Amino acid sequence: MKALDILNRLQQMDQLIRLKGTGNPNAFAARLGISQSMMYNYLNLLKTLGGPIRYSQRGGSYYYEYPVTFELGYR
Repeated sequence: MKALDILNRLQQMDQLIRLKGTGNPNAFAARLGISQSMMYNYLNLLKTLGGPIRYSQRGGSYYYEYPVTFELGYR
């Protein structure tokens, strides 16, 4: 996969997380059109870049623990 494709995928994930519109892990992967294991790989990459990502059982979605800005990292 090309670097630009990876960046686009991360931005798509960031937007869904920001909107709390990911759904559960299976639904999130389906929304992205990738396998659940690939979704976890990307999610771990976002976390490695500093994303304070959590999952809410109650809300059924991933979310940011506090407001951040995604710019190939978080601030």
